[in-house]
Amino acid sequence: MTQHLGYHGNLFGGQMLAWLDEAGVAFASEACGTPTIVTIHMSEVHFQKPVRPSQVIKIYGEIEKMGTSSVVLNLEARRHSVYNGTQKVVCSTKMTFVRIDGDGEAVPISEHIREKFKKKQDTYNNEPSESDKEYVGVW
Repeated sequence: MTQHLGYHGNLFGGQMLAWLDEAGVAFASEACGTPTIVTIHMSEVHFQKPVRPSQVIKIYGEIEKMGTSSVVLNLEARRHSVYNGTQKVVCSTKMTFVRIDGDGEAVPISEHIREKFKKKQDTYNNEPSESDKEYVGVW
């Protein structure tokens, strides 16, 4: 892990961005029912808390929008205390992913996947709660 530390001994921000991208593409692939997903955009990332060596990072995500060939996710990284179970938000961002074919061209996400998302969104009245965020993974 020392290769991931910045000047002040905290986790290097670039490493956190890589983990967010990795978690995001895994979540988008699962949500869209296909492994052929690529990142096309990451919004501004504001680092709110430092991450020190040996702290556990958990990444959570939720689908904000699903288009014809793209999906927009809200991702949030939290540092988790193994001592008391508390979590503090380290950073959050919005990322957009696109389903592609073998030539790298955008192709539609399956209609039944988009319908499933729409039904879930209608159930929540377009306002998912904090508990609706899905756990993506630990880094």
